[in-house]
Amino acid sequence: MARAYDNWERLVRATLRREQRRHPGKGHERTTSGIAGAVPDSLQRTTNINLILQAADEIQSEDPNVARILCEQAYSMAQNLDPNSDGRGVLQFKTGLMSVIKQKLAKRDGARIDRNRDAERLWEFYQQYKRRHRVDDIQREEQRLRESGTFSANMGDLDRRYLEMEMRNVFATLRALVEVMEALSKDVALDGVGQLIMEELRKIKKSDAPLAGELTSYNIVPLEASSLTNAIGFFPEVRGAISAIRYTEQFPRLPTPFEISGQRDMDMFDLLEYVFGFQKDNIRNQRENVVLTIANAQSRLGIPVEADPKIDEKAITEVFLKVLDNYIKWCRYLRIRLVWNSLEAINRDRKLFLVSLYFLIWGEAANVRFLPECICYIFHHMARELDAILDHGEANRAPSCISKNGSVSYLEQIICPIYETISAEAAINNNGKAAHSAWRNYDDFNEYFWSPACFELNWPMKKDSSFLLKPKKSQRTGKSTFVEHRTYLHLYRSFHRMWVFLIVMFQVLTIIAFNDGKINRNTFITILSIGPTFAILNFLESCLDVLLMFGAYSSARAMAISRLVIRFFWGCLTSLFVTYVYVKVLQERSRSTSDSFYFRIYILVLGVYAALRLVFAILLKLPACHALSEVSDQSFFQFFKWIYQERYFVGRGLYERTSDYIRYVFYWLVIFGCKFSFAYFLMIQPLVDPTNTIANLPALPYSWHDLFSKNNNNILTIVSLWAPVVAIYLMDIHIFYTILSAVVGGVTGARARLGEIRSIEMLHKRFESFPEAFVNNLVSSPTKRIPFNRQSSQSSQDTNTTLAAIFSPFWNEIIKSLREEDYISNREMDLLSMPSNAGSLRLVQWPLFLLSSKILLAIDLALDCKDTQSDLWSRICRDEYMAYAVKECYYSAEKILLSLVDGEGRLWVERIFREINSSILENSLVITLTLKKLPAVLQKFTALTGLLMRDDPELAKGAAKATYELYEVVTHDLLSSDLREQLDTWHILARARNEGRLFSRIEWPKDPEIKEQVKRLHLFLTVKDSAANIPKNLEARRRLEFFSNSLFMDMPPARPVFEMMPFSVFTPYYSETVLYSSSELVAENEDGISIIFYLQKIFPDEWANLLERIGRPDAGEVELQENPTDSLELRFWASYRGQTLARTVRGMMYYRRALMLQSYLERRSLGEDEYSQMNCLTTQGFELSHEARAQADLKFTYVVSCQIYGQQKQQKRPEAADIALLLQRNEALRVAFIHVEESGAADGKVAKQFYSKLVKADVHGKDQEIYSIKLPGDPKLGEGKPENQNHAIVFTRGEAVQTIDMNQIRVENGGSALHLKELDNYLEEAMKMRNLLDEFRGNHGLRSPTILGVREHVFTGSVSSLAWFMSNQETSFVTLGQRVLAKPLKNCVGQEGWAKSRSVSWILWWLLHRASFPFGWKEISSLFTFGFLLVHGDQANM
Repeated sequence: MARAYDNWERLVRATLRREQRRHPGKGHERTTSGIAGAVPDSLQRTTNINLILQAADEIQSEDPNVARILCEQAYSMAQNLDPNSDGRGVLQFKTGLMSVIKQKLAKRDGARIDRNRDAERLWEFYQQYKRRHRVDDIQREEQRLRESGTFSANMGDLDRRYLEMEMRNVFATLRALVEVMEALSKDVALDGVGQLIMEELRKIKKSDAPLAGELTSYNIVPLEASSLTNAIGFFPEVRGAISAIRYTEQFPRLPTPFEISGQRDMDMFDLLEYVFGFQKDNIRNQRENVVLTIANAQSRLGIPVEADPKIDEKAITEVFLKVLDNYIKWCRYLRIRLVWNSLEAINRDRKLFLVSLYFLIWGEAANVRFLPECICYIFHHMARELDAILDHGEANRAPSCISKNGSVSYLEQIICPIYETISAEAAINNNGKAAHSAWRNYDDFNEYFWSPACFELNWPMKKDSSFLLKPKKSQRTGKSTFVEHRTYLHLYRSFHRMWVFLIVMFQVLTIIAFNDGKINRNTFITILSIGPTFAILNFLESCLDVLLMFGAYSSARAMAISRLVIRFFWGCLTSLFVTYVYVKVLQERSRSTSDSFYFRIYILVLGVYAALRLVFAILLKLPACHALSEVSDQSFFQFFKWIYQERYFVGRGLYERTSDYIRYVFYWLVIFGCKFSFAYFLMIQPLVDPTNTIANLPALPYSWHDLFSKNNNNILTIVSLWAPVVAIYLMDIHIFYTILSAVVGGVTGARARLGEIRSIEMLHKRFESFPEAFVNNLVSSPTKRIPFNRQSSQSSQDTNTTLAAIFSPFWNEIIKSLREEDYISNREMDLLSMPSNAGSLRLVQWPLFLLSSKILLAIDLALDCKDTQSDLWSRICRDEYMAYAVKECYYSAEKILLSLVDGEGRLWVERIFREINSSILENSLVITLTLKKLPAVLQKFTALTGLLMRDDPELAKGAAKATYELYEVVTHDLLSSDLREQLDTWHILARARNEGRLFSRIEWPKDPEIKEQVKRLHLFLTVKDSAANIPKNLEARRRLEFFSNSLFMDMPPARPVFEMMPFSVFTPYYSETVLYSSSELVAENEDGISIIFYLQKIFPDEWANLLERIGRPDAGEVELQENPTDSLELRFWASYRGQTLARTVRGMMYYRRALMLQSYLERRSLGEDEYSQMNCLTTQGFELSHEARAQADLKFTYVVSCQIYGQQKQQKRPEAADIALLLQRNEALRVAFIHVEESGAADGKVAKQFYSKLVKADVHGKDQEIYSIKLPGDPKLGEGKPENQNHAIVFTRGEAVQTIDMNQIRVENGGSALHLKELDNYLEEAMKMRNLLDEFRGNHGLRSPTILGVREHVFTGSVSSLAWFMSNQETSFVTLGQRVLAKPLKNCVGQEGWAKSRSVSWILWWLLHRASFPFGWKEISSLFTFGFLLVHGDQANM
């Protein structure tokens, strides 16, 4: 047995060493050195064993005896939780932990252990640990801040002293010590140490100390306990939202034994948990969701300023109406009464109760979330139960959620029966291969609730209802409204109106052509043959409706079946009648009589029918008439609408403004006009004479095919002649649509100012206008009001300088991100960076890449100058950036020299520049200065700045000597003879020169502004590269061109961050590559090529930039692999250039970085009115700002749904370790996954329980479970991706969700909506997110848009010719085609790979509302992967 222990110990240690090698990195990313990482999930769910073992590892070196106590307690907890070791991995864990304990005991060399003193030892160590880390000081500081109600900007200093990441580790250790002390205190006498421990525990539980707050697991808002390092809880709108849901005396009393989790006040969710039996983690999840929802709604209306902030009634109502919008529509559709009488009749508390109830129902519904109207049905009845309970003084359990054994559970009683029925239906679909008519899918279950008959299900739901009937061989429930049969007949049925239109028009054009284009009575009567054609084709469609409805007759509504029957018989009668009358009309024409009775009847019938269809079509396109028909109960409206189309819950209200409809009609009229003109003049008319000739040919002798051509006017030949024409006629409409789309899309793009900057040269020319465009479009009003340094001269307040000062920090962060991504080098970053423009320099300072070599060119012009000063300046000003360079060089030289010298030297500098300024004003500069000597002056000044750049005060003597040499050259070479003589005879200067005091000592630059100007001026004078070569990287150029081009587009104005729409990003992941491993990078394929070798060859400049960034310019991949830190950098560098999850996560986290930057510059402070003037324009440290981080977290959430992450962790797969590494490096990243727990059943079978979990990285870099919501069963009933996303969607936040597939590409900016990035993202594009989200509130018609479609950038377009073709096809299809679909067509078409936005109306409400599309669940699942939807209305816009 001892050998088994030893083997297990070695296995554990080896595994941990591999994890350590896989997780090397920054200091705060700590990994455990013991067995803590091997705790099974079944033990972690209800205990803190992992935290205790991590604390034992932490204090092992300080006190091994205390570490032993913690390990023994962890073993006891594991034994009590699972005494038989039935859970997966529990037995192995216990064995390994026991071996670790024995090893710790063995190190005591046989010394006796007195376990009766364990509590005393632990108490002593606890007190020492608190004193050593000054925990009490932190508690007092937090109490002071909480009492003041502010989160001061000075908190940054405190946090740097105490609460950096190492301090979080201290709190984690303290929490583990407290938990073990509490367990040990139960066996200790209540005197002495036992009494001290109990008093300490009571103190901790009563106070909101950091010990409880910092380590209580939470997602975004620490609701269970306050946190000193998370400023979000100090925001007035958040505090007001928490206060809004707080329990009051007016609510029913809860029983005394009911426990409140955490250190918070009782609230509405506690009552809902008690009444309906919702899961605790569902309660915690939706509590935070409701708080954030209310807080964000309030922030748009205004930030509360009172000490005890209150939420505006308008914000509560807005949330209420938005969340319950689909329920309200559902009740109106079924014409049933809402659970409230009127909006004015319910107070704000009832509104919040209903909103919270809806969220809780939805959050625990699992697969039932795919049935949005079923959710409405459940809410309708549970809200009535809640309403009755709220009217009583005592809280009672809801009857619908009480089981037979007396327990209360919403999941077991409401969701599980529905889930089991859906699961049974899915089990017979043969993995999706069975006919759709043979089983019920999500749509069929949901459509059951589109009829008042759904209330036959009763409440509580009847178990024997047909809705809950499980399929059997002899009996099953049929479809509700629609049956999808796999048949080619759908080619006609689905597009019958198009077929009817094309056939009828072809018939008309052919008749006209064969009558030589003459419209007379006979031709008109022949054209009227379209009547029978139209009637028969419609009758055929009615027949197909009857045929393809087979399978739903037993369960469909009677009105739906009667409509089919009526339409069938009506179509039959009308086709017979119209055909009969038309035959009589032909007979009248053949008799050539004056009797036209049947002709008049025929004309009357067709005229009345056409007039009615036209009138109703026009009326339905008028918003007022359409809205009236929607709400009217008049039989007149309802009958005609019922005949025209079956009444469904979805697809209602699809109408637009009259002007939009006119544009839509005009667009198609142009297409049809071109198509039919082309068809008539170039296709049909030329075939008339050949057809007549062939038909009139005499009988020709054939040897073998008389069967086809004998006595039939050569019909086979005629068919062969017309067949290609007919085929082209049916298809060429798409050609004309494509042509017109290209024209309209191009014109629209030109009007939207797309493509103004198409090259790096154009970027250089237009850069001067970038600050104004950026500030106008992408900067909010608070940032525009940033105060500038008041010590600046008056000229620095010029508008251009102000705009440049606001633009520069954003631009510099963009350039910094390009350097971090290794697209540019350090030197290019210096040349591309823009000065702050907040100093005293009297002009705009542009990036050096615009001004490089301009000084040298200006000197060449000066050397060749033979004219006046005005002529010279005129030639310089032809290049505006050369003029900027000359001015900046002159002013910078003056400022630098004045900062270096004092006394007589300063007098000389002031005299020189005063004389030069005077000569400039007198237009005599070429006389005052000897321009031929400028190169010598340039050489001396370059030598001086070169010394000053080295930032070494020991070089002061050399700098003084260089200054004196500059003085000699300027005085004796550059200046004119008259001025030279004046300076030589200047008594003060001559005496200082004779005594050796002139420039003998200089003041070494200490001012950061002077240092920056020295560095910049030196680059001015030395850089000779052309601006066309900066940056060299093509990807960097493309990004800068794209970003600069988008600045001039029309877009919504940028709101302040606290007013913007909150959103989430959602990435589904299964088992794709997360991060390339070192072995994968060097593994060679069959051609002997490795990934790293290939990347080095196609990205040589980026490889050189990587080596420069990590300080290994001459290293190769082999040398990098030897260093753990460099090896990790190499893995990330390669992964960022492939389709990996790491690349997606990095790109999406740019949203948070952009929001932090924008929020930081907007200067939202808690406790202080203004920031210091010196820091008003700097972005240094913005990522460490607590307020900026909290504001970003309030508006942005990123969830990666890793479906099998739990299995990967259990199997020790490298993907799990890589995902954990991403969690460590991104504090705002959340990972959701499906956890499976297996346990033995009584019948010997293995029972499985499924949980939806959300985790983040804790202070030790390990997974910290935030929520664990039990599911009714296996969530994967249908397609994997939508089910994977569905279980995790409850963890997203905000009104909009962007779903990003990691196997897709990027998003940029095009059209009036903005580009985001799929698979990847860029910081410069993330800065536009506020503008994009505001498109949802824009005026785009009768309703706000629900979908924003954008183009993709296919970054693999240069790999091959096929990739290049597909890349251009993507650009043309999306950029032009989708632009036309958005306007004038106002349409939406789904395509895999588009990045779209969808508003879930506060978390996937589009899926619940189903927007306005009659899609099946598979279509919805596909749209699930696309992007941004917003449920402000029923119409989709793009």
